[in-house]
Amino acid sequence: MGPPLKLFKNQKYQELKQECIKDSRLFCDPTFLPENDSLFYNRLLPGKVVWKRPQDICDDPRLIVGNISHHQLTQGRLGHKPMVSAFSCLAVQESHWTKTIPNHKEQEWDPQKTDNYAGIFHFRFWHFGEWTEVVIDDLLPTINGDLVFSFSTSMNEFWNALLEKAYAKLLGCYEALDGLTITDIIVDFTGTLAETVDMQKGRYTELVEEKYKLFGELYKTFTKGGLICCSIESPNQEEQEVETDWGLLKGHTYTMTDIRKIRLGERLVEVFSAEKLYMVRLRNPLGRQEWSGPWSEISEEWQQLTAADRKNLGLVMSDDGEFWMSLEEFCRNFHKLNVCRNVNNPIFGRKELESVLGCWTVDDDPLMNRSGGCYNNRDTFLQNPQYIFTVPEDGHKVIMSLQQKDLRTYRRMGRPDNYIIGFELFKVEMNRKFRLHHLYIQERAGTSTYIDTRTVFLSKYLKKGNYVLVPTMFQHGRTSEFLLRIFSEVPVQLRELTLDMPKMSCWNLARGYPKVVTQITVHSAEDLERKYANETVNPYLIIKCGKEEVRSPVQKNTVHAIFDTQAIFYRRTTDIPIIIQVWNSRKFCDQFLGQVTLDADPSDCRDLKSLYLRKKGGPTAKVKQGHISFKVISSDDLTEL
Repeated sequence: MGPPLKLFKNQKYQELKQECIKDSRLFCDPTFLPENDSLFYNRLLPGKVVWKRPQDICDDPRLIVGNISHHQLTQGRLGHKPMVSAFSCLAVQESHWTKTIPNHKEQEWDPQKTDNYAGIFHFRFWHFGEWTEVVIDDLLPTINGDLVFSFSTSMNEFWNALLEKAYAKLLGCYEALDGLTITDIIVDFTGTLAETVDMQKGRYTELVEEKYKLFGELYKTFTKGGLICCSIESPNQEEQEVETDWGLLKGHTYTMTDIRKIRLGERLVEVFSAEKLYMVRLRNPLGRQEWSGPWSEISEEWQQLTAADRKNLGLVMSDDGEFWMSLEEFCRNFHKLNVCRNVNNPIFGRKELESVLGCWTVDDDPLMNRSGGCYNNRDTFLQNPQYIFTVPEDGHKVIMSLQQKDLRTYRRMGRPDNYIIGFELFKVEMNRKFRLHHLYIQERAGTSTYIDTRTVFLSKYLKKGNYVLVPTMFQHGRTSEFLLRIFSEVPVQLRELTLDMPKMSCWNLARGYPKVVTQITVHSAEDLERKYANETVNPYLIIKCGKEEVRSPVQKNTVHAIFDTQAIFYRRTTDIPIIIQVWNSRKFCDQFLGQVTLDADPSDCRDLKSLYLRKKGGPTAKVKQGHISFKVISSDDLTEL
């Protein structure tokens, strides 16, 4: 069973089609008429535009001719270049294009059943978190009989032209497609999660380990149904589409159609002086200007393989415009990589994607205001919505994506397409349950770009712990909706922080409502005790307050451990002390190494402190070997921290 489907304009494809067939008429969409307003916002197209149906443009029209990926696409005189690249990318994975073009065989023209043709089609898009079905008629804008926007070089194929029309209808008009990035379009076609990789910043040609890590990620993404494309930057408009020394085009997007790690047999190991080949296959959507460097069809490497070798190794090409490259040449020649991960969560198995809809809202009450602006607005920044997630293990890549609601449909009213948006990421206490109010001890773990695009993202390898993500608009006091998505191969349990402090309840009042809030960060535990010279010490912390405790990760084989472990406690009274214990993790029975006991009064100094460890029994117990460094902040204002 697929995801819930929203009907755009509440139009039902089958009902409308059957009505047209019954009345022996062709569908004309009353919600997207063949007129200038469907093309542009406030301007006229030079030249006479005639809206024609496919059968009036060519003989024997087809939705799809043969294999959908085997035909070159052209943007037309007013087409949008990223659209053509996105079409080509979509066609690589059947699981995606058959979702975007549902029941394509049923929608296909059938020359044997002309009475079943009604001039109506439907397509599906992932629109701001919802799969949305858009119904259109097949009237397409032409000038002098030629399609104005994208078309296929197989002149009787119309899937891309019709899909483009449905997308234009969804966004308001054809002009609304201007300014969309290729990742915006692919995400809307597929629901994937996009990440842009700066190949030069990643230094993949220099850092061998990073290069093979990148290959592993691309291989996993592709084999899981993801879509990948890449491009070469052009420094200025004049160099757009200029050919490089190896036959690639600057400012042009290439689609990845295969990726392989190949083990070579004994004969080929001698030929190539390598046991493995790391290869990618790319495709130029225009079907021309192919790669002419190593592993191209005219290269020495390619000629050293027989046709049987190529087939056995899987180094085949099924399309004009396709070519193979080694991983090394791929990293050296391309500047930008768009990786769109297939993140549709399985019914069974680990949940890789967390998503939540939210909004920036304005309220006179500061505690209710949720539009605080960017990090520069220190007084209001933390009034923004806040979301917490947990990374359960060290070293996992987490991709965070913030998408604002598209405002293109309001462009006729003079509103901007997008606001400047971004987000901040903070590593917080391991037991935080309430909103942040001040940033005293929290580590700023990352920040996205702030820009007026539809989507911003951040990709980072994060340590184990809790993180609070704060989505923001650059300016405070504005309202809009957003979609936050977080991808990780380990579940991260995304949830919103809505409360500022513990709720007043009968239970709280009976046992005593908190009067003091205390934050503590334990930076390090040093010079810890060893019973004998070669003993392995694997220290960890337990931070206690009453019945609540926080446990740190274990540090391996060290007596000088860096923890930076944070905790927060809401206390009924300062008579309930905070105890920091250091333990040695052992196979059968953990060893107590010492503790410190703190009153943590609001009047205490908030600077970094260092105390010797003691035995159990309070602040006057006997001193043990080792000391800890920590910072503690207490306040009788429960909304200060």
